[in-house]
Amino acid sequence: MLATTSTLSSTASQLTPLSSLSPNPFSVKFSFAFRENKNRIAVPTSLKSQRCQLSALPALRVSASSQSAPTSVEASKVSALPSEMKAWVYGEYGGVDVLKFDTKVAVPELLEDQVLVKVVAAALNPVDFKRRQGKFQNTDSPLPTVPGYDVAGVVVKVGSKVKDFKEGDEVYGDINEKALEGPKQSGSLAEYTAVEERLLALKPKNLDFVQAAALPLAIETAYEGLERTGFSAGKSLLVLNGAGGVGSLVIQLAKHVFGASRVAATSSTGKLELLKSLGADLAIDYTKENFEELPEKFDVVYDAIGQCDKAVKVVKEGGSVVALTGAVTPPGFRFVVTSNGAVLKKLNPYLESGKVKAVIDPKGPFPFSKLVEAFSYLETNRATGKVVIHPIQ
Repeated sequence: MLATTSTLSSTASQLTPLSSLSPNPFSVKFSFAFRENKNRIAVPTSLKSQRCQLSALPALRVSASSQSAPTSVEASKVSALPSEMKAWVYGEYGGVDVLKFDTKVAVPELLEDQVLVKVVAAALNPVDFKRRQGKFQNTDSPLPTVPGYDVAGVVVKVGSKVKDFKEGDEVYGDINEKALEGPKQSGSLAEYTAVEERLLALKPKNLDFVQAAALPLAIETAYEGLERTGFSAGKSLLVLNGAGGVGSLVIQLAKHVFGASRVAATSSTGKLELLKSLGADLAIDYTKENFEELPEKFDVVYDAIGQCDKAVKVVKEGGSVVALTGAVTPPGFRFVVTSNGAVLKKLNPYLESGKVKAVIDPKGPFPFSKLVEAFSYLETNRATGKVVIHPIQ
């Protein structure tokens, strides 16, 4: 059950109180069932260097260590479970101004196949703000909504049929199996969230919670898109927006997991070295070059920016174009990722070896109290890698 009131804690006094809303969309209680950087380093300028400073991206962090992260103390902080929690909530569709902070949101109740996660870090995704803007309201869950898809945290309670996790496990995942079809009303931008065990995996040992939270939806999207094209060893790939949350992982998965023979990617001038450090053989500055005029053609073009009409001009005959956003031009296709903890488990060895890394925007992580600022920044489309919220408290 989700319940909200208009009382804010003194620690969040700078935030807009629900009592200031007129009318107050949270003045009644709502009930529903749920079906539902310790190792951070500066971006390397080459694959040979894992710890150096890139002047163009002075604080960008890439998880590259294969060493185990120090044992987390987060599990020891969890005591008796409360009935209410702090969370961000919106009761109407709109811009960032509809987001309201509340300290009296009911902790979600568990279904038998779910675990309750104490959220330590959460990442933002474009689907979060597009959902809030009402672009998917025909298939959305009822309002009010606690937003958030990506989560990293500690299991504090398990449902009666849960077999793979126990209390104290450090986990990560995308809590919504279907991104657009009835996503959970109570998401990850809260102190606690309930999620089916099949959507989660154990957090890679060498990653901290911030790095782990940056991965689930983006890495699952990158992986599923490549799989859908039939991408395999020896094939070539062009990634549009290679420095973005999904694009940065497409480069790495194509090169280090699928065995691509050649990877090209686009970005602005200041991010070209990042592309190379992630495995791109050719880094294209879209401010100076038109990629669609390249004489080279690719087996697959992964369009993570919304330029499918141009992408189809550089794909080989019989090749594929994955379009995550914008209009789709044949032979391009679009898909919506299905969250799957089994994919995370499959990719964990690559994360733990350091072959695949989480890229985190240099402006973050943003504290929980600065969620509105974090979303405003994400919506500029200028973020590098992922925008992460931490700590959640």
